[in-house]
Amino acid sequence: MLVSRGARHLATAMAAVLVLTVAACQQGAPSPQDTAAAALTRLYGTDGNMINTFGDEFKDQVGLLAGMKGTTPLTPLSADFKARLEAVRPGLSDFLFAGETYDAVVISVLAAEQAGTNEPASIARQINSVTTGGTECAAVADCLALARAGTDLNYRGISLTRGGFTDAGEPSTASYATLHFGPEDRLDDSKTEYVGAGDESATTTRKPPKSAPARGTKEPLKIGGLLPETGDLALANPPMEAGAALAVEEVNAAGGVFGRDVVWAPGDDGTNPAVAKETVARHIADQVSVIIGAGASDISREVLPDVVKAGLVLFSPCNTDAGLSTIDDKGLFFRTSPSDVLQGRALADVILRDGPSRIAIVARDDSYGVGLKDNVISELTKAGFPTDQVETLVYEPPTPGAPDIDFASGAKQIRATSPDGVLLIGFGESAQIIKAIAKAGVRVNHGAEAN
Repeated sequence: MLVSRGARHLATAMAAVLVLTVAACQQGAPSPQDTAAAALTRLYGTDGNMINTFGDEFKDQVGLLAGMKGTTPLTPLSADFKARLEAVRPGLSDFLFAGETYDAVVISVLAAEQAGTNEPASIARQINSVTTGGTECAAVADCLALARAGTDLNYRGISLTRGGFTDAGEPSTASYATLHFGPEDRLDDSKTEYVGAGDESATTTRKPPKSAPARGTKEPLKIGGLLPETGDLALANPPMEAGAALAVEEVNAAGGVFGRDVVWAPGDDGTNPAVAKETVARHIADQVSVIIGAGASDISREVLPDVVKAGLVLFSPCNTDAGLSTIDDKGLFFRTSPSDVLQGRALADVILRDGPSRIAIVARDDSYGVGLKDNVISELTKAGFPTDQVETLVYEPPTPGAPDIDFASGAKQIRATSPDGVLLIGFGESAQIIKAIAKAGVRVNHGAEAN
């Protein structure tokens, strides 16, 4: 998920920025114009828009999302974990990436305790190792006790429940959820399905440096936030912020690190490189050891050179851009969310279950949108779906604070080609695209989920 360019303003004439691939009509078949009025189109989404706060964008057209389905990296969350989150942040309505954020903070803390220092490079060398081998533990207090004793441990927390991290510093396995919007534009939890992905054999086997339990007086471990408090992804911030707050609270209740409370320094990535860079600069000046973020993969790509130059750890709970697995990070970038290579398979499966004959994919023109689009198309092709029955529309993400995007031209093209499935790979701006599609006369197939 969660990638944004936040750079160039979207042109008013969408035809100038759309890349459209449309299959030619077969000879003798009804023209798209003849069939468009009767066609029903099902909507599909991804982790950037399959969230309750996205439904809030449709208060003027309640029910438009009914039947929309999609995927997101998500582990079944226990009632206990949700209750703990709600205790620190009452009224929390979503839990997307809350577990991944919680685990990112806890893993960082355990790695620091194992390393016996708050020096970032030493923490980084321990991060993969605390997720594999050794004595298995889940509760923060139990894991911290093992780390303080210098015991090799294997953390199994909220999102990290099977395989540990790979050599690249990311989960070897993942859990995905298929989510469904109900008639009130809220996710219907009763319809959520989970599927596992990945391979535990990819878990790292490298041994970490020998741990050195902390001795003497040390400065407290400082962890900085780089989460989307504002910008395109602000709708996804509450559960991530809650996950971080809960982790810090429980770590400190268990004695903290080096016998001191962990210090959390909040920070906004703004879903904007300029805002994110300012936050990173502040964290560097404040001598934090680990930065939790960014929310968007493109933002992490933008700030990573600054983070690496300063020698800090960047640990994202929600970056899914597949290219981050091989980025030159000097061993300082980690993530608890899985690569979009895995989500592409899950999305293709969800779409194919409905038996579509023609599919349109509308994606942001950034590493998240284009990367996930390409992965989905690859998986559709492997499953035998005709490539000439897939059309793609790629648009420039809106500049933060800019007016709503104008998707009228793209919506008309979708209506003309009459797909029975439209996949939207985007963030909050996806709401404007859906409204434009409906205004153009595309009839949304609400399916059984609307009943």
